[in-house]
Amino acid sequence: MTALPLIFSPEVAQARRHGSPVVALESTIITHGMPFPDNLDTAWSVEEAVRAAGAIPATIAVLEGKLHIGLSEGELEALATAHGVAKLSRADLAVCMAQGRTGATTVAATMIAARAAGIACFATGGIGGVHRGAEHSFDISADLHELAQTSVSVVCAGAKAILDLPKTLEVLETLGVPVIAYAQDSLPAFWSATSPLPAPLRLDDADGIARAHLMRAALGLPGGQLIANPIPVADEIPYDEIAPIITRAIDVADAQGITGKALTPFLLDRIHQLTGGRSLEANISLVRNNARLAAKIANRITTLSQNA
Repeated sequence: MTALPLIFSPEVAQARRHGSPVVALESTIITHGMPFPDNLDTAWSVEEAVRAAGAIPATIAVLEGKLHIGLSEGELEALATAHGVAKLSRADLAVCMAQGRTGATTVAATMIAARAAGIACFATGGIGGVHRGAEHSFDISADLHELAQTSVSVVCAGAKAILDLPKTLEVLETLGVPVIAYAQDSLPAFWSATSPLPAPLRLDDADGIARAHLMRAALGLPGGQLIANPIPVADEIPYDEIAPIITRAIDVADAQGITGKALTPFLLDRIHQLTGGRSLEANISLVRNNARLAAKIANRITTLSQNA
């Protein structure tokens, strides 16, 4: 049987030895989510946000077939400037590793890696979900099914606002995934702190979220939790302002026939142009904010587990 080629960074390896809290971070935000050098600056600042909140960051990526749990500064720099890096989800993670290639992990692939590494909490920007027009295209992100089967708590700013948010919420409910809004009753919508959608669940502190994570494990329930953390209001683009901009970007993508894995990067770039760069600034803010909350949750999960 082939052994899983996991490579822990020295910082993460030390955290594992000492029983310190660790937060997983994805790598597609570096390779496919932002232009250079914003991607590298954001990666560094998000890792620092995790450390400042009392946990150890573990940015995850596949480098030459090895699944790296934590990246060095040099590895982050190389990934931020690389071209042709594969975008890995559940379907293609194993093939990429078996071929000895390099790839960046999406939400689904990062969750798989985090579970394999024994990491309970993961911070990202926004999850994938049901794309608009999915009733014709059947374009639904693997992130949703991953949340239903992989026991990792995922902190995000909601699903990406380019998606069909009501349908995404409906699929998550069908799959039995708890969607927990942090400290508010409205579901966040990525660049926007609130949306017209009410949140199914609400918890107001990291301790409550950590206890819910551990209770799911005690009940033997499969799957993780989705914690929807609103972007700081000072950095948001209000829902009523961003909604028509998203519609314009989607119309351009439809006209150009852009679909599949190319769609999200295209839409994010077009929205960046249409907002004069405000969407990128908001994206950076919300990722840092999610990293801070994830670190607090990871701390509480670790403390509660050690005291059990």
